[in-house]
Amino acid sequence: MILVLPESTVIGFIGTGVMGKSMAGHLLKAGYPLVIYSRTKEKATELLENGAAWAETPKEVAEKANIIFTIVGYPNDVEEIYLGQNGLIPNGKSGSIYIDMTTSSPSLAVTIYEEAKKKAIQTIDAPVSGGDVGAREATLSIMVGGEQEAFKAVKPLLEKIGNNIVYQGKAGAGQHTKMSNQIAIASNMIGVCEAIIYAEKAGLNPENVLKSISTGAAGSWSLTNLAPRMLKGNFEPGFYIKHFIKDMKIALAEAERMDMPVPGLSLAKSLYEQLAETGEEESGTQALYKYWD
Repeated sequence: MILVLPESTVIGFIGTGVMGKSMAGHLLKAGYPLVIYSRTKEKATELLENGAAWAETPKEVAEKANIIFTIVGYPNDVEEIYLGQNGLIPNGKSGSIYIDMTTSSPSLAVTIYEEAKKKAIQTIDAPVSGGDVGAREATLSIMVGGEQEAFKAVKPLLEKIGNNIVYQGKAGAGQHTKMSNQIAIASNMIGVCEAIIYAEKAGLNPENVLKSISTGAAGSWSLTNLAPRMLKGNFEPGFYIKHFIKDMKIALAEAERMDMPVPGLSLAKSLYEQLAETGEEESGTQALYKYWD
């Protein structure tokens, strides 16, 4: 069966935080009717002013929309939104497609897929990478797991919010790919911070050092985008430390299940947890720089 978006497509969007607000905004600007829900209505003010409709519960979103995006904080939030009594799947319509862009548990993504299938609803796990900048500029990397036909149906919508969209395989594959992404970032962030601190202690101009190393073999997204924020003392969240710790815990649990040692990830989690204990959990991940203070 080939799935296509119906002409009567109404998009639901749950979660209008740092990234969700921009992502929902791109879909609204593309001309789709948009129904939104967020635990804090104030975070959706701009979207509502631009024509989005408000829903009081995920249940109401499920009743009004047939394509629904979610991007929330933690796996328990995902579970409640999808499987709770007032959630999407118990109250959803046959033929709907739900796209969870939260970084969450691969096993939960499989459970949600299986429960949705019982009601002829398709679900896709499609976590993203690129932070607040990628969300604002619609340049997110999107990692997709689920039925390939469902992915093909919603790909035109995904292209409104990202530019590197890769189908990874069956349900849960998107989340496993995001774990690989977070593992790579975790160790890289240590390296970025150590490089900047080293340059400062050596008496160099760290901004000039970045000009030399960010385009060479040491180059990375974090070095290009987050190191300058460190130097400016800008620790506002593009991605919260508390959410990164959550992601690392998921990755560690999955690695343990596969009997795989991950020393770099374990060290990064330890450093970030130490920062969180000092009150930095609401800061952006670039605040790891403060560890060396």
